[in-house]
Amino acid sequence: MQKDTLKTEVVIIGAGPGGSSNAIFLAQKGIKSVMIEKDPFPRFHIGESMTGECGETVRQLGLGDAIKETRCTVKHKTIVYGQEGKNNFTIPVMRRNEAGELEKSTTWQVRRSDFDKMLLDKAKEVGVQFVHGKATKVLFKDDGSPCGVEVRREDGSLVDVVGEVVVDASGQATFLSNEGVASKKERGKYSRQLAIYSHVKNAKRGEEDNTLIFYEKENHWAWFIPIDEETVSVGVVTPSDYYRSSGEDMREFYLREMKKINPELTKRIPDISLVEDVRATSNYSYHIHSFTGKGFLCVGDAHRFIDPIFSFGLQFALVEGRMAAEAIADYLHEGIGRDQENPFAAYEARCEQGMDTIQDALDCFWANPFSFAFFVHSRYVEDFIDIFAGRVYQDEPSPGLQAVRKVNAKMSQPVAV
Repeated sequence: MQKDTLKTEVVIIGAGPGGSSNAIFLAQKGIKSVMIEKDPFPRFHIGESMTGECGETVRQLGLGDAIKETRCTVKHKTIVYGQEGKNNFTIPVMRRNEAGELEKSTTWQVRRSDFDKMLLDKAKEVGVQFVHGKATKVLFKDDGSPCGVEVRREDGSLVDVVGEVVVDASGQATFLSNEGVASKKERGKYSRQLAIYSHVKNAKRGEEDNTLIFYEKENHWAWFIPIDEETVSVGVVTPSDYYRSSGEDMREFYLREMKKINPELTKRIPDISLVEDVRATSNYSYHIHSFTGKGFLCVGDAHRFIDPIFSFGLQFALVEGRMAAEAIADYLHEGIGRDQENPFAAYEARCEQGMDTIQDALDCFWANPFSFAFFVHSRYVEDFIDIFAGRVYQDEPSPGLQAVRKVNAKMSQPVAV
């Protein structure tokens, strides 16, 4: 069977939020791309809550009106309940106006099957070519840099998709890392956890449909995210060893644990019914340190995943999709970086800067939750409103971020004996 060849400027592996946003932003800059996706859409996915900056990126994609048609909920804030439902703190969604002042804003919580398909449909609408199939191997130029991928389509036929830049937006499949193009995947700090989740109906909701987080102890918590007028995403995150020691199957553990983990969650789920299968994700924290190079770059989960507690999955997928498009446009149109060994090094550094900010915040939250709550609720309120909104690319660390890093440094020092 003769193999087809499809030529374009940018080859994108994965049509989730990272890949679709990258394709749409590239199209806005007049750059052609081909997107490759093995899974049929719509598909089930968690990660339903958006930061404020994530919501702004949706508007930049031209989807501010379309998202409302998905029956999604409007998010005004995130509320974190401490152990036993005490010492809670609230982080409102706020934007910075042209004068740099904080003002009230909103973002969204979405059913990912609807949202992801909406993004993909938008990409197709603006002219992005779509190939339904599985990327099987990387194609290389004579100088050893990637120039595309071989794809096995649904009917079993093969096609080489070739371009000047390859974007890995394959999410936790981390395609380019597995193929040895990006560096090896390393375990993150929160890798020995298990997230068990489903969608439920008949949960008790407040006047506003906000993201709720329920803290039990380190690496043991739950989320409650209303995603439409009837359905709530509820997930329990627990150390893997704790789940295994229970001796229960996944559904039994989920139903029992979410009624035990925090009284504030318990009273919201007196008589729920499941509307999705109970699913699980394990060992989900990882870091790929070198994820750009000549001819390639990675977006979002394709290079790093920290911990889902503060809902930054969609943020990093969409924002890095935009940032990657900007870097690719500079490379293709302006020739920026063409004479460098790694033309996308600045993009890589910027991505790491944002994710490091969230990593540092999480480290403080888990290791010293009382200090963290004091910083968020009293001492550095505006700084943490910015961080939780997704304004995490700070060239000059804010006083709040500096305080977090000081606490982390102190906690990491060895104890004298």
